[in-house]
Amino acid sequence: MRIQILGTGCAKCKLLAEQTERAVRELGLDAEVEKVTGINEILEFGVMMTPALAVDGEVRVVGKVPSIDELKEMLS
Repeated sequence: MRIQILGTGCAKCKLLAEQTERAVRELGLDAEVEKVTGINEILEFGVMMTPALAVDGEVRVVGKVPSIDELKEMLS
């Protein structure tokens, strides 16, 4: 599983990265968590608002930070 955090490094982007990494750990997933910070790379996903979360190339969250439970549900 490849999980990408799309964001330029704002506080919400960092929070989404932290919570996603925690959800991955708690679920025991074999997943690669990558931070995508380049504006052009983010735009290639069709994302106009950050933070965003993509799982295996599919954007799942845009413009908000889901709770740990919501993230776990998305990732399992």
